Order: sequence, then C-alpha cells, then structure tokens
Amino acid sequence: MLSACIAAGMLAAQVFLTPGAMAASGPLAGPPGLSDPGDGWPFWVDPGNRAEAQASLWQERGQDQQADLVRDIADEPSATWLTESDPEPRARQVTLEARLTGRIPVLVAYNIPQRDCGQYSAGGAADAAAYRAWTARLAAGIEDRPAWVVLEPDAVAHLVTCPQVRGDGDRLALLSDAVRTLKALPHTSVYVDAGNAGWVTDLPRLAGALRQAGVGRADGFALNVSNFQTTQASETYGDRLSKLLGGAHFVIDTSRNGTGPLRAAGPEAAMGWCNPPDRALGHPPTVDTGEREVDAYLWVKRPGESDGSCRGGPPAGRWWPDYALRLARDARDWTGFTPLTPRAPSVPATASLGSP
Repeated sequence: MLSACIAAGMLAAQVFLTPGAMAASGPLAGPPGLSDPGDGWPFWVDPGNRAEAQASLWQERGQDQQADLVRDIADEPSATWLTESDPEPRARQVTLEARLTGRIPVLVAYNIPQRDCGQYSAGGAADAAAYRAWTARLAAGIEDRPAWVVLEPDAVAHLVTCPQVRGDGDRLALLSDAVRTLKALPHTSVYVDAGNAGWVTDLPRLAGALRQAGVGRADGFALNVSNFQTTQASETYGDRLSKLLGGAHFVIDTSRNGTGPLRAAGPEAAMGWCNPPDRALGHPPTVDTGEREVDAYLWVKRPGESDGSCRGGPPAGRWWPDYALRLARDARDWTGFTPLTPRAPSVPATASLGSP
C-alpha cells in the first residue's frame, strides 16, 4: 500500500502541478498563485543521475572537494533525453518515478529523421512513418502523467542552415504531428525547439517555420538547448520571436551559460558550441523567472555530458567527469553560483559512468 506521503505527492502532481489541471490555455508557470519555493520545484531530479554517481565515487575515494563541486550538478533537475528506438519504456519509468515524488520530469524528444545534420549526434528515425510511430510510443509512455517535453532540439533551425534538410516541409509536418500527438495528453506541456540567440538571425523566417511546426498548439518554444548564450541574450531574442508569434511563451536552457558563449575567432569560433573551455553552470532550474513570457529556466542539456568528440571529449552524450568538474568550479569562481536544491545525503555509487 502507498504511504500517505507518497499518495499525497501523486495527488499534488495530478492536481496542482500540471498545466491541464490548472489552466487549459496556459503552461505551468502562468496560473496565478504559483511560486517557486527555491529548490528547483517543480521539476524532478533523477536520483540515479551520473553526476550523483560520480560524486559518490569521489567521496568514497576521499576526494571530498571534487564530490562537493559535482553535486552542484547532481542535486539540480535536468532533462531526460529520449533517443532510443522505442521511447515508451523509459518515458513510462521516468514519469512514474517523478509522479511518486510529486514533481514533473522534463523530457527531450530527439529522434527526428536526419537528426543533427549528420554531425556528432547524427541518427534519428528512418523515415516519416517511423517518426510518427515513435512519437505515438512516446505518448503511450507518458499517458496521463505530468511531463514537460522539449521537442527536437535544432530541428527547426537546421531547416535554415543544414543543406540536407533545408526547406524540408515534411520535417515541419512531422513536428506539427508530434505536437498534436503530445498535446492530446491531459497533463503534458510541449515546447518546440527554436535554436539559440547566436544562430538564426532571420526571425520572421524562423517564426514562420515554427508556426508550420505547430508552435501555436504547443505551450511555446525552447531556446539555447545545449548552447551557451547568456540568459539575458536569450530573453531578448525570445521576446522578439515571441512578438512575431503572438506572445508565445518560452523556456531557456541555462545549464551551461554562466559565463556565456566562447569568445573566439576562426575555427575556434565555428566550434564554439562543442565542449568549449572555461564555461560554467547557469541559473538553476526554476519557474520563478521574473519574466511573463519565460515559463522556466531549465537544464535541458545535462551538464557534464559531452557535446561530441571534439576538444578531447568522449562521444556525444557520454559522461565527462573532468568537464563536469570545470563547469561547477568555474560557476562558483566566476558567477557566484549558489545551488537552489538542498543537499541530499550521500549514497554509494551504483550508477554506471559510461555511455547512455
């Protein structure tokens, strides 16, 4: 039998924390009376995340300073990226675990055909039919449980910059279908990815593509996923894009933007998105952004996971302890980063520190 505490958490997740339960026309941050109690609420922290496993391992080895630093990452909620051929089992597991804690998981749907323009995170569904089946399986995994979904990082922006998919109307139709499928669920918020403030400069063109991608039926758009643009730059860019979309709301990935983007020239500048040095953690996840159109600051990219095999990094998505440590150390040294989530007791290292 469920304990009274767990049962209360499930009720809170279903009644008080979900967009559908509170306001059919707006996302979670919008309804009056909600506030962020200052611990990353309402988002879910995966207790088995790689940063926690790393911190526990270092603590067992007597490396307390390193363990303390990497817990700046471990204790904050970050997104779960769904890239497997069948997302249903993991989406189900994550949303069930999150509901038991009364919190909301952030999921990243990342399986569009010709994903990442053939770069470090290349892959995705084989074709349109496979992708529609994939999004149906994702929806089946979420069911009626609360979730926020960031839909297909880079997919819309690549229509402008990637030769393989430039002007591909089929991609926009697939994204629109995905929004429709996910928004048919009672407690799911969806944010269509819109790139970052340093990428697409033709905002009317970007806005038109987002409309075709179904952003009008979604809860808004997402900015700065896996990138390093400052929160201020992202808000300015997002406000301009929002006006072109009739006041659409948006979320910002602040996971690694504490010191902003890499300032460099030549080849270094072109690779500024891939494991740049001297970056830092950004503002911890929260719905208390102080901006009406900004529904949340999120850690969509999981800090400490590689962008790809550049600058000595492991393959994309692999855990990189040294980079995680530098992100946390530089955040404390340069930006005065203060974790919002209370420290949890240490547990023995049980999670794998290898590939996803």
